[in-house]
Amino acid sequence: MTAPRLHLVRPMPPEQTQSDTAPGAGQVAPSSTGETEAAAAVGPASTIVAAGDEARPSTVRPPVALWVEELTVSFDGFKAIDNVTLLLDHGELRCIIGPNGAGKTTLMDVITGKTRPDKGAVYLGSRIHDLTKLSECRIAELGVGRKFQRPTVFPQHSVYENCELALTGNRGVFHTLFARLSRAERERIDQVLETIGLADLKGRPAGLLAHGHKQWLEIGMLLALDPKVLLIDEPVAGMTQPEMERTAELMRKLAGERTVVVVEHDMEFVRSIARKVTVLHEGRVLAEGPMSQIQSDPRVIEVYLGT
Repeated sequence: MTAPRLHLVRPMPPEQTQSDTAPGAGQVAPSSTGETEAAAAVGPASTIVAAGDEARPSTVRPPVALWVEELTVSFDGFKAIDNVTLLLDHGELRCIIGPNGAGKTTLMDVITGKTRPDKGAVYLGSRIHDLTKLSECRIAELGVGRKFQRPTVFPQHSVYENCELALTGNRGVFHTLFARLSRAERERIDQVLETIGLADLKGRPAGLLAHGHKQWLEIGMLLALDPKVLLIDEPVAGMTQPEMERTAELMRKLAGERTVVVVEHDMEFVRSIARKVTVLHEGRVLAEGPMSQIQSDPRVIEVYLGT
């Protein structure tokens, strides 16, 4: 059996190096330009107070989960991503939309380490880890999970075994299937199956699942690793209406505990889950804001939504 491609790596304790150690109290990590700046991403619900302003109320915002800073990617002179900056809060559900060729897939590729940018940086949580300098495996270990449009599961193995393989994948398939799970690992898988709605199908071979169920299973395989940021590419492609509705419910459920980024073309689905939408066009951020604002933006209507 040929194992499908999965961006699944069992989380490992980060190496205790200077680069992997958070700044101490009152410190701020250096920026990519070499200058020191106050980053809203540092620490939970960061509070930034300018020097000499102690008497004034401070500004508090949710901690930033993912920070894309002035990202540019070129292919043979063509700019697939052109100076894109994004801030995604912890627990946020963000939809990214745009016409074909807008740069959505390239952006996901850069975040997960598949593509290196010409310039810019991507920070996870704080400004400690620039993901553009790390391998795909290391990025996955740090808590970034990605689901591609086409589901990739182990068809001959049960739903439960697929989650088990995801959770313990670094041990190898043979060892995983014959090793005993710890109590915490079993509880983790049971929790994931309840979340994705497949607990009653845990003994069924994944190859016999309906298309929508396979999509949910792959999301569950990522959830088994407890990612901080979950990137999901066109989750409802090919789904029935009831499956789309359940997927929308799942996306809303996942947000809050982790940051969820959904790339999708189905605007009915986007409207059902969108809290904040980013529109990409020709590699740039064309518009960003609540769905009501995006739908009425003349630029977005012209290049993507139509009249």
